[in-house]
Amino acid sequence: MTQEFHYIDWLRSQTTPDPRVLLGPGDDCAVLVPPRNPLLVTTDMLMDGTDFIVAEVGPRRVGRKAMAANLSDIAAMAGKPIGAVVSVALPRSSRELAEQLYLGLRDVGDAFGVPIVGGDTNSWNGPLVISVTAFGEASERGAVLRSGAKPGDWIFVTGPLGGSIRGHHLDLTPRVREALALHAAVELHAMCDISDGLAGDLNHILEESKCGAVLFAEAIPVSSDAVEMSRTSGKTPLQHALGDGEDFELVFTVSPADGERLLREPPISGLVKIGECVESGLWLEMAGKREPLQPTGWVHEM
Repeated sequence: MTQEFHYIDWLRSQTTPDPRVLLGPGDDCAVLVPPRNPLLVTTDMLMDGTDFIVAEVGPRRVGRKAMAANLSDIAAMAGKPIGAVVSVALPRSSRELAEQLYLGLRDVGDAFGVPIVGGDTNSWNGPLVISVTAFGEASERGAVLRSGAKPGDWIFVTGPLGGSIRGHHLDLTPRVREALALHAAVELHAMCDISDGLAGDLNHILEESKCGAVLFAEAIPVSSDAVEMSRTSGKTPLQHALGDGEDFELVFTVSPADGERLLREPPISGLVKIGECVESGLWLEMAGKREPLQPTGWVHEM
C-alpha cells in the first residue's frame, strides 16, 4: 500500500460522524443531505511562499487559515457553513506535515461544525499548495450579495483593521456567527469580507451596486498591529487599515434606520459605523475635507 493510501486511511480514521453526511471520505463522491435553502459554494487556494511560509509558521496554522478563509466567504453572504472538501499538493516525504495540516483544518472546521467530507491528495517536488472548497446554506432571509448597497446607506465594519501580516492573517476567526446575528437583526443590503483591504473590498461592493461611498477617517477602527507597523513602514496606521488586507472582518451596508438600530442595540460587539454610501466615487473625509480614495489593497499578479 502506498504512503498516499496510508494517509487516506489515517484521514478516514480521524473523521467523526455527522448527521448531514450520509457518506464521507473513501468513495468517489461524498453524499450529503441537501440543505433546505440555496447552496453556497466557495473555494480558495493557498500557496507556500505567497500566502504563508510553512517553514516559519508550521502546517497546523496553515490548515487553520485555509479553512477559516473559506468560512469567511460563507460569512460574507450571511450563510451557515455545512461542509468542506480539501485538495493538497504535498512536498514529498511530508507525512507529519500532512497530518498537522489536517489537524489545523479540523481545528477551525470543528469550531464551526464543518465536516471535511472528501478531497484529493498528491505529492510533488514543489512547495505546499492547499485548496479548500466550502459549502454553505443561505439563511431564511437569503444570501447577502455585494450588489445591494444604495445611496444613503450606512457603512459598518465588524472590527479593527490593518497589520494582519503580524499574525492575524494566520489566526483569524471567520465572522460566521456575527454575520448570522446581524442578518437576523436587520436587513443587510450588501456585504463583503475584508480579504484584499477595506478600500479595495468596499470598492467591490460599490462596483456591483453602482454607487459610491465616503469613509470617515476618524471613525475607521485601526488595529494595534497597524499602529506598530507604522513605526517602521513609512505608512500611517490609517493607510494600513485601508489597504493591508487579510483582516477577514466584514464590511456591510444597511439603511439609516437599521444603522441606528444597530448602534442602539448592537447584536454583536465591535460594530463601527465608518461611512455612508453616496451616488458615485470613493472618498475619504478627514477633518471635514473630502478627497478621492484609491481602492488600494492586495491584488494577485497574473
